[in-house]
Amino acid sequence: MAFHLLELVVLFFISLSSLFVLRKIAKKIGLVDKPNDRKCHKGNIPLVGGISICSTLVYFLLSNGSILPNSYIFISCIVLLVLVGALDDKYDISYKVRFLIQAILSLIMMIHAHIELLGLGNLTGLGQVTLGPLGYIVTIFAVIGAINAFNMIDGIDGLLGAISIVAFGGLGFMLFHDGQINYSYLCLVMVVIILPYLFLNLGVFGRKRKVFMGDAGSMLIGFSLIWLLLLSSQNGTNPPLRPVTALWLIAIPLMDMVSLMIRRVRKGHSPFKPDREHLHHIFQRIGFSSTHTVIIITLLAAALAAYGIVGEMFDVSEAWMFYSFILCFAIYFLVVTYVWQITSFIRKLRLKKSN
Repeated sequence: MAFHLLELVVLFFISLSSLFVLRKIAKKIGLVDKPNDRKCHKGNIPLVGGISICSTLVYFLLSNGSILPNSYIFISCIVLLVLVGALDDKYDISYKVRFLIQAILSLIMMIHAHIELLGLGNLTGLGQVTLGPLGYIVTIFAVIGAINAFNMIDGIDGLLGAISIVAFGGLGFMLFHDGQINYSYLCLVMVVIILPYLFLNLGVFGRKRKVFMGDAGSMLIGFSLIWLLLLSSQNGTNPPLRPVTALWLIAIPLMDMVSLMIRRVRKGHSPFKPDREHLHHIFQRIGFSSTHTVIIITLLAAALAAYGIVGEMFDVSEAWMFYSFILCFAIYFLVVTYVWQITSFIRKLRLKKSN
């Protein structure tokens, strides 16, 4: 236990130190985020959070090669993904190229690491849903979806870091409860090496030392999480995590991405066109500060993850957990779609009461 604690402290400071070094390099080579119509921050902010997390994670995995099956394949995938993400941060690569790279990494995961979505569990209550040959296609969509869900949630200071900690923390708790100590410890490592980024992103060490995650980081987090989720939910006849529980662990990023894409398509826009209609933008336009927005969304994510964990631990019907997730998404979609009508109605009620 003492050894693990010392290792975690060392990893924290490696991650923290690398951020201070990398931010200086980023400023020299122009790997920075500049303010524009959609980005209201002040000054050019180094996009090094993902590179720092990746380098620290690679160091840990090389030092603990047996903690994760096919760790070298995983390392190769995340290094390539972070490289593509960094190039995208600097040169704005087409989303089609990014999707192609993500699909290739999905195939590498399935063919060489033997990790794929084989079944969805008893989602409907009518028996186990097995995918057969469709598993490859569904896995590709799952990987691309997870990567871009976390990429799209990264919009205000602290949000991606906090949501990531909720997801890895929840998964780590489930794996620890099941006795999967190695995987659980890896989730804890992810939380520890994300924390320094979160501190700098929130300006804990001063606004001048602020850093952003960048596409490199958000894609790394999404890919790492889906790798661990698939590994945990598909490893044998009695996996430690039912597939439906994974939905609850990443509920907020997933629901935000899907609902946003649906709303964009309904307006006749490309589902991949950036805008300011994300959940965090809505909270801010209603009047919440950035800090309050991050706190509220993180608490929502934690509550949904906790619901999924409780359902898993008490063996609540998979069908119930799935249909309740669909109901939750339907409510979420209706609220964010008609949020301005709802808030207008609430304001009118308040005015009537005050008069």
